[in-house]
Amino acid sequence: MTPIDGCLDLQFNGYIGVDFNQDALDADDFHRVFETLKQAGVGGVLPTIITESMDKMVPRIRRVVALREQDPLAASLIPGLHIEGPFLSDEPIFHGAHPVDALRPANEEDARRLVDAGEGLVKILTLAPERDEGLKTTRWLARQGITVSAGHTDASLNILRGGIDAGLSMITHVGNGCPGQLHRHDNIVQRALSLAEHLWLCFIGDGVHIPFFALGNYLKLAGDRAIMVTDAMPAAGFGRGRFQIGRWEVEVGDDMAAWAPGRAHLLGAVVTMEQTADNLSKHLHLSRETVRQLMVTNPRRAIGLSVD
Repeated sequence: MTPIDGCLDLQFNGYIGVDFNQDALDADDFHRVFETLKQAGVGGVLPTIITESMDKMVPRIRRVVALREQDPLAASLIPGLHIEGPFLSDEPIFHGAHPVDALRPANEEDARRLVDAGEGLVKILTLAPERDEGLKTTRWLARQGITVSAGHTDASLNILRGGIDAGLSMITHVGNGCPGQLHRHDNIVQRALSLAEHLWLCFIGDGVHIPFFALGNYLKLAGDRAIMVTDAMPAAGFGRGRFQIGRWEVEVGDDMAAWAPGRAHLLGAVVTMEQTADNLSKHLHLSRETVRQLMVTNPRRAIGLSVD
């Protein structure tokens, strides 16, 4: 498939060796990421800051904001930020790459600190609804115009429904951020799919996070509420090798997947938007129009941007 210009990636942790989750993100490295994305025809990304202590997350958000302000190219390709955590499940495997010691229940005080650091750029905040008592933080975030997404969660169907009433409108990387072995019927994937009428459902299209045959099933169930993301980490655009994301050193092998030590779980992806579009065409035989909806139109609608 020829490149589809204007793709918007809502989950983007790093690229070509550059990790957005570092304490001293370099301006030249930052610019190089966006030069490369521009050349690939990507229309925009949401730099994604993942769970750490608040004393680390807040400066990292501020650093990305500051670099964007001083780099016109980056500013043109960053319509906002995605904050993934720290209000996520602390249950084994559900937390994924997010350090357990930095996870915490959702609360408005910490949410406000994160949002304020973003200076109006926070577009998505991923949390686990079961960690948000009374769904108070979800309501507060939604009132700020922020897309609240459920991720790294094992929320029950009733909690998810309550979350929707409170302003929840998205699910982060459906089928991931959870154990490989789940109840055969009542699990977070089935719950999310059952609520597709009310939620934007985001999927990683590398064939590793979700086998293509399953992704095809999920996209049919999600209908016109599906979105493709990369969840790219610094190995994206490079390939095999050892890379850093947050606290983790990960190794990308012949399967082109980024694994935690011991292959316990995946740690982000190495797929690009261009490769995702090719995968959707080659493996799922989706039309160019459908791929455009999944990668250009729906992501923009989900975060309140106009669709040209």
